[in-house]
Amino acid sequence: MEILFIAHRAPFPPDRGDRIRSYNVLRYLAARARIHLVAFTDDAAEMNAADRALVDECVLVPRTKSRARAAIEALAHGQPLSIAAFADRRVASAVADIVARRPIAAIYVFSGQMAQYLPVDRPRTAMDFVDLDSAKFAAYADASRGAMRWLMRREARLLGDYERAVVTRVDASLFVSAPEAALLPGSDVLENGIDTNFYDPATPALQAPHPLIVFTGQMDYRPNVDAVTWFARDVLPLLPDAHFAIVGRAPTAAVRALAGKRVTVTGEVADVRGWLAAADVVVAPLKLARGIQNKVLEAMAMARPVVASPAAGEGIDHAGAIRIADGAADYAAAIAALLADPAGAAALGRAARVQVTKRYGWDARLAPLDAILGLPATVRAAA
Repeated sequence: MEILFIAHRAPFPPDRGDRIRSYNVLRYLAARARIHLVAFTDDAAEMNAADRALVDECVLVPRTKSRARAAIEALAHGQPLSIAAFADRRVASAVADIVARRPIAAIYVFSGQMAQYLPVDRPRTAMDFVDLDSAKFAAYADASRGAMRWLMRREARLLGDYERAVVTRVDASLFVSAPEAALLPGSDVLENGIDTNFYDPATPALQAPHPLIVFTGQMDYRPNVDAVTWFARDVLPLLPDAHFAIVGRAPTAAVRALAGKRVTVTGEVADVRGWLAAADVVVAPLKLARGIQNKVLEAMAMARPVVASPAAGEGIDHAGAIRIADGAADYAAAIAALLADPAGAAALGRAARVQVTKRYGWDARLAPLDAILGLPATVRAAA
């Protein structure tokens, strides 16, 4: 069986939320079929020999379109900016070429922007929206003013129309959580998982100040930037003895400006597990969060006590093994209680590890793809 996998970003390396999901889906499919990958990339050198061994054919297209050009095209053609930003003849040509010369039995599309490349005559197709982008832009609009609010509302409206049209063209529309899927009728859930062998509580901890509060994530992603800015400004002053570590690649100027005596901004790290192992508490104070947060699953797998916002915890079946807090005072109180009770915090972390191991193994989470794509029963030993 041969599958065409189309993605808005190359799934390698699996070092951020979307890549973790796309990589594990790709790995799962590669164990059951031959994969032809077409994806955008910011750096083709990131893909190593082991990554290439997962796919039979790989076409990586550098993203070169500027935001300004994408905005002009979107306004000129009455389309969402998100779609214009990922419109590229090179990708369309690569998809058409593969479909013309290979016996493609199924197509897996990762991220809604890439649905524009679906062939007119297509085999069984799964559209992995991951999150509902139109809802995200609607939330951005609510938090914006002036021209930016108009632009975000336009994006939310046009993307909503686009997403509803895509659902009618594919065999399965997939989202990372039930609350997300409920926003788009006709959709199904394909939850995120976690590699509980990799995220091992026995990982050695880094040397760091204590008590240590850790946040992990891609630090040029707006919800993450807003989360750490709010936490450093409104919550950390209520915890006078604690140190806050912001761990993640590409911190914006606003994030770097938070660094100081009680705040560490690491930038990209070779291995986030050392920071998680060192954490007395891991936080996920996101105001805007779609689907299942990998950062929360990773901390749970590392047996760390987690305090999450309602938005960050919403999609996770945590069975009470993480603390949910809303508002600065509530957040600070939840963290202070954990710091004051190390034995209770450790027990909470162990319960989180048990729950995530039982509930979120990748192969178990991705098993529905067998029926969705008609995958063969035999797993390829080579993959």
